[in-house]
Amino acid sequence: MGKIIKTLQAIFNRERSNSVNDKQGAPGEEERLDSHLDTNFTKIKNDFGHSTDVVIEDIVLGIDPILACKIGFIYMTGLTRSTSVQELTKALLDRSKDLTEELSTASTDQIKMIKNYLPGTGNTKTIFDYTALYASILSGETVILVEGYPYGLAVNTIGGNNRAVEEPMTQSVVKGPREGFNESISTNISLIRKKIKSPNLWLETMTIGRVTQTSIGVMYINGIVNDKLIAEVNERLQRIDIDGILESGNIEELIQDETFTPFPTLYNSERPDVIAAGLLEGRVAILVDGTPFVLLAPALFVQFYQSAEDYYQRAEFATLIRILRYICFFISLLAPSLYISITTFHQELLPSSLLLSLAAQREGIPFPAFVEALIMEITFEILREAGVRLPKAVGQAVSIVGALVIGQAAVEAGLVSPGMVIIVAITAISNFVIPSFNMGISIRILRFILMLLAASFGLFGVTVGLIGIVQHLCSLRSFGVPYMAPMAPFIWADQKDTILRLPQWGLFARPRFISSKNNIRENNAPTTKPASRRP
Repeated sequence: MGKIIKTLQAIFNRERSNSVNDKQGAPGEEERLDSHLDTNFTKIKNDFGHSTDVVIEDIVLGIDPILACKIGFIYMTGLTRSTSVQELTKALLDRSKDLTEELSTASTDQIKMIKNYLPGTGNTKTIFDYTALYASILSGETVILVEGYPYGLAVNTIGGNNRAVEEPMTQSVVKGPREGFNESISTNISLIRKKIKSPNLWLETMTIGRVTQTSIGVMYINGIVNDKLIAEVNERLQRIDIDGILESGNIEELIQDETFTPFPTLYNSERPDVIAAGLLEGRVAILVDGTPFVLLAPALFVQFYQSAEDYYQRAEFATLIRILRYICFFISLLAPSLYISITTFHQELLPSSLLLSLAAQREGIPFPAFVEALIMEITFEILREAGVRLPKAVGQAVSIVGALVIGQAAVEAGLVSPGMVIIVAITAISNFVIPSFNMGISIRILRFILMLLAASFGLFGVTVGLIGIVQHLCSLRSFGVPYMAPMAPFIWADQKDTILRLPQWGLFARPRFISSKNNIRENNAPTTKPASRRP
């Protein structure tokens, strides 16, 4: 008789728990879960169109038909770790006897008991509606439902097939760490935390994309970052209302300050050390699930001509390489336009011997210098894109051999002069020296505009074009920070890491325009300069 009374008491408490949860469920207007497993299973299968990758399984714990506990597991293959799901099932089956005894001796919430029996209890959360359930299983979690309860548990079993941490493909490493981000946002977050082992490294997460439900992470170092910058980044991200986000480039276009500009106003990298260095300067990192490229905001013009290797080797060599990059920037931008303007309008600027040599080369060329340069530039751009799109085994060979064969054939056919081939070749090579691919594209666009101005107005047109570019650069902002800082406006204290790179003991302060607080990164900076010692 006592066992029957306890059984009835357990059933009564279960029904009372169900009614309370029906009234005090999760806030919101989403459709609530049903207390019957079969009803939930039917709706889930219908909503997913009976997709075969949605796995729905159920087990029964206990022998007593009255106290038996029917549990359902819902997860998606390919997004979960199969071993984790097996561990969950095994953990509950191993404790089936204990669960039956607890239900027979006390009126206990079965879901609470199941949560205590699960491995890694801290990785579980309670869900009340179908929207949360779908978001959980599409994120790789496993949802556990219990017969008679209109809510369930979501257990972290995120896994699936992810690319391993490898060396970055687009940003080659000469000296430094050789690990790069992959397409998993959790892996990327862990790589950054390995670099910065501080509780002040804060992470905020959100979901953007009505259909894709893409996970977005915002990372920054509390105490270094400007609070207004964090508020601005979050405001711009929350303002996005779009059906899908597939790559960080989608986010970049939606939150940048200026839309109609060839220059990138957000920096991206697939190297954890570069992102960690940006965070230490007071920047904000934006991580997007599904892409190895992490965004940094704000971005400055000088940042695109700096490389991580600059800080891993001697300051003298890093300074020399930086100066070389700026020289290559001007060569890539101005070489074709200067050649066109001088050979077309300003021949008096050339020495007589060089002028006679160029005149001899151009004898018999049917096109003016502008058309000649335009043909070669477009041809090289075609070869460059072909080399990128073709398979790696043949792409590089096609681009190199194609450039040599076409260039030589064009000269022999009398379509272009040898001097123009040299100009186009050195222009293309100089463009490859720039570390940032995005900035290289900007220079390629502006090069054609300057070539047109040079063919129309000579050096005067090139000068006007340069003035317009400088004016446009000075008008740009990246999250409120002047794009050309610290050169315009000129900040003398920040010149230590602009074109020149001082030794590490000289880089004791963070950039003033980025970090407004905690500017000193090395407390004993004035005394850390190595003192000269006599043997």
